[in-house]
Amino acid sequence: MLPIDAAAHSSRWRRRHPVDKAVLGLGLTVLAISLPPWPGAALVLVAALTVLLGPAGVSGRRLWRAYRVPLGFCVTGAATLIIQVGGPEGFVTLADGGPVRAGQLLLRTSAASLGVLLFAFTTPMSDLLPRLVKAGVPAPVVDVALVTYRMSFLLLDSVRRIRDAQAARLGHTTRAATWRSLAGLGSTAFVRAFDRAARLQTGLAGRGYDGTLRVLVPEARVSARFVVGSIALLVAVAALTFVLERPLS
Repeated sequence: MLPIDAAAHSSRWRRRHPVDKAVLGLGLTVLAISLPPWPGAALVLVAALTVLLGPAGVSGRRLWRAYRVPLGFCVTGAATLIIQVGGPEGFVTLADGGPVRAGQLLLRTSAASLGVLLFAFTTPMSDLLPRLVKAGVPAPVVDVALVTYRMSFLLLDSVRRIRDAQAARLGHTTRAATWRSLAGLGSTAFVRAFDRAARLQTGLAGRGYDGTLRVLVPEARVSARFVVGSIALLVAVAALTFVLERPLS
């Protein structure tokens, strides 16, 4: 199981309805994209961090391990705005207003990423995907997503076991041995993935599969109190943004 998925299953908000957490997490993401980068996105970032480390109960170490990957993409994307290629001043020069645009983009994307992580750290996919059918998503699409989600963990476990076996047989001692082990890892994982898929299809056919996977979903109700509190937080962030953005007279 991935660390973020394990954190979602042990979250304090595990039993809350996904709609409750979607209003808060995805609402913060929308604000980060729509509000001015400063101070709007910065306020969204602070609010998301406060909720994640406070009421949601996410540990700082787990959050950083999950956040550093999208943050790396945010930094890489923002860095490209700092320089320009070509022009009368040289082949590679600083772009006019590049650092400001890069900072704005970094604020927006990093804050939006935290909003998505707030939803991901509190909502297991096994709780979300089955409910999408009631939201109007076609059942076959949800079934494919469920099978892909569960098979991905089996594939990751197979890769880990193969790597451990290769390391125990000194398969990573030299560069040439590492490349041979990597090639063997890819081919073995590919064959095992197809074998697991074939066995899954045979098992479903033997159980009378009719095109729909029926799973038990934990009972949960949308909390009006939680939704109202989330909307109040979003409105407060938006209002504070416009107040701070307005020049003082």
